Amino acid sequence: MDMATVMGLVLAVGMIGASVTMSGGSPTAFYDSAAIAMVGGGMAAALLLCFPISTVMKLPSVLFRLLFPQVANVRGLVDELTRLADVARRDGLLAIEHRKDEIAHPFIRLGVELAVDGTRPEMLEEVLRSEIDALGRRHREGKGMLDQLGRSAPAFGLIGTLLGLIVMLGNISDPASIAGGMAVALITTLYGAVLSTASILPMAEKLAYYSRQEMLQREIIVRGILAIQAGDHPRLIAQRLQVYLPPGQRGDGR
Repeated sequence: MDMATVMGLVLAVGMIGASVTMSGGSPTAFYDSAAIAMVGGGMAAALLLCFPISTVMKLPSVLFRLLFPQVANVRGLVDELTRLADVARRDGLLAIEHRKDEIAHPFIRLGVELAVDGTRPEMLEEVLRSEIDALGRRHREGKGMLDQLGRSAPAFGLIGTLLGLIVMLGNISDPASIAGGMAVALITTLYGAVLSTASILPMAEKLAYYSRQEMLQREIIVRGILAIQAGDHPRLIAQRLQVYLPPGQRGDGR
């Protein structure tokens, strides 16, 4: 689980709650079912207008991957590819097939299967890069949904405020109801701003970060598999792949 995301959400909610309490307000004054329906329903409507229903149905899995990202350790990937290169160099490319079940990363396993099957290097690279392109499209789709939710939340909050003000002015003959009506009207803007700024848009950025990390890892795997298939020396492969690591994690200490 990505504890940073959980901690960020808890901190944002806690900070807002603490500010309300310290300013002498009551948390129950910030609950309004009509405002929740306005902002929540508006966001759902905007999402359905922007994306097909089949894509919207994937939103729960996008949020799940945000909390449980599938980002492997880059140092571990380089080490695993170097070990496979060592086996291929010592016992031949077909020897890797016997270790296929020991390979945890599915993308490495796919590359090894293609290489062992004798797929031409250019075709192998095309297949693997097609997989990366398809992954990138899925990631952009997921981020696009979060971006849309982040944009529509404050917009529907403002619409709710305007509607509330219109209804309130319609009852202008009752001065006692104006203050309460104004407070309720502003709550929708607050809901939209909080949802957008404190949760959805930051989560969209986190999703983009994980996408970049996963794409980088797959690029490392493509380069590693092609080098193994070409019969390059394991030390040379390790040296090439280590350029993707931070200097402190490289084997030679650079």
